[in-house]
Amino acid sequence: MIDFKKLAKSFKFALKGINYALNNDQNLVIHFIIACLVIVISLLLKVSPYEMGILGVTILVVISSEMINSAIEKMVDLITKEHRAEAQIAKDVSAGMVLLAAIGSSIIGILIFVPHIIKLFS
Repeated sequence: MIDFKKLAKSFKFALKGINYALNNDQNLVIHFIIACLVIVISLLLKVSPYEMGILGVTILVVISSEMINSAIEKMVDLITKEHRAEAQIAKDVSAGMVLLAAIGSSIIGILIFVPHIIKLFS
């Protein structure tokens, strides 16, 4: 049996986490703004539902990666306040994850949008 009170509490915590991240992570806000622009451009260019799905997944990968990165950074800061090489490595690797996700999604965006832009101007 589903405990709807527990489920509602879980959603409340998740929304609290998203709210915290949006209010405290400048990079996440930038990713959200870019995501909104991508959605608007894809609607204007009338990309196919399949292409929109691919764009949606890549947006979610980038935003999720940024949130994981933020969580790792906060956890590392909680564990140690002193500068340690291992702590820096954890932060750098998680930042690298976001960079790779952003580069990959940019390439996917280019592959999807360029044919539509070329068709628009020809």
